[in-house]
Amino acid sequence: MACFVVPAGEAVVTKIVEKATGNSVEKSEAKSPFIRHLNWLSNLLIGGSVLLAFEHVWHGEVVLWFPFLTAMENSEDTAEMLHEMGTVGVGMAALITLVWIAMVLVASHLEKTTPELQKN
Repeated sequence: MACFVVPAGEAVVTKIVEKATGNSVEKSEAKSPFIRHLNWLSNLLIGGSVLLAFEHVWHGEVVLWFPFLTAMENSEDTAEMLHEMGTVGVGMAALITLVWIAMVLVASHLEKTTPELQKN
C-alpha cells in the first residue's frame, strides 16, 4: 500500500547528504568510497520508489485526491498500511542499502587491483 514511502524517504535523506558532502568535498578527493558513490544509493532508492509508486497507482492504492493513499480512509486499513511500511518498506530500504554497500566494496576493490581503473 505505501511501502514505497520508506525507500523514498531514505532517498530524500541520501540526496540531501549527497548534496551537502558534494559541495564541500571534491568527489575525486573523498577519502571514503561510500561518500564518492553516495549518488548510486540515491539513484537506486529513487528508481525503486518511482517504480513502486507507479505500481501502487496502477492498482488503485494511490490516488490523485486527498488523502492520496486509499488505506488512510479508515483506521483498519491505516494500521495495516503502517505495518506494511514498517516491515516491507524498511526491509526493501535495508536490502537496497546492503546491495549498494556490496557494489561500493566491489568497485573499490576493482579500483585498487585494476591498473586501468586507478586514478592518475
